[in-house]
Amino acid sequence: MPVLFVGHGSPMNALPDNVFYDSWQQLGRQFGARWPKPQLILCISAHWLTQGWALTAMAQPRTIYDFGGFPQALYQLNYPAPGSPAVAQELASLLRQPGDGQPVALDTTDWGLDHGAWSVLMPMFGAADIPVIQLSMDASASTADHVALGRQLQGLRERGVLIVASGNIVHNLRALRFDAPDGQTFEWAQQFDDTIAGYLTSGDLTALQNFKQLGALATQAHPSADHFWPLLYAAAAAEHSAAPEFFNATFQVASISMRSVIWD
Repeated sequence: MPVLFVGHGSPMNALPDNVFYDSWQQLGRQFGARWPKPQLILCISAHWLTQGWALTAMAQPRTIYDFGGFPQALYQLNYPAPGSPAVAQELASLLRQPGDGQPVALDTTDWGLDHGAWSVLMPMFGAADIPVIQLSMDASASTADHVALGRQLQGLRERGVLIVASGNIVHNLRALRFDAPDGQTFEWAQQFDDTIAGYLTSGDLTALQNFKQLGALATQAHPSADHFWPLLYAAAAAEHSAAPEFFNATFQVASISMRSVIWD
């Protein structure tokens, strides 16, 4: 299976008739044509941070509306994809938490599918007939640890598991400009986005992991790094793959990069 990193941007992108929704829908149509239909989707979202790592292990994960102040139409969306407790249990026995080597925890009650997951999966796989498991990210982990766990996901690709990481390569909510047309951005944001795209193209996972060495540029692009971390999981899971393909390589509200990546 391929590995995907999807820039999800505003929750409003989950509503039809916008360019990002349309691109996700078109991507979904390639499963069954370019690629087989996934047996299971493992999603790593910027919006599920935990102490240690965890996997959703409920039979029917709920749709989580982890945002506020948006139109009622968003809260009426529901993505009823099943979970897979048995596969979650198997994954928990396979994956080891970097550092202490303990198994990844199972969450049977608390989480579900947050909007980093369902907002992009709904357009891609609207039938909601593919089981989805979310993997949380340890909020206190180093970037090296995020990469280490991402590398453990590589073998799942041969088992029909589609890895979907969801975040944004640039994500600065303090610098949003709601009047900015799609594609308009700041010089620092474009520079960071271009730099990271270069790392991805050359397969330089070390530079990607050490993105904070870009100094003020990295701080401007990510006042907090939660939306960058999913990219590390995807790039690590796709290590040694063919060169990545980019899509949605533009900006939304000036300071959110929608650049998305496919590793085949």
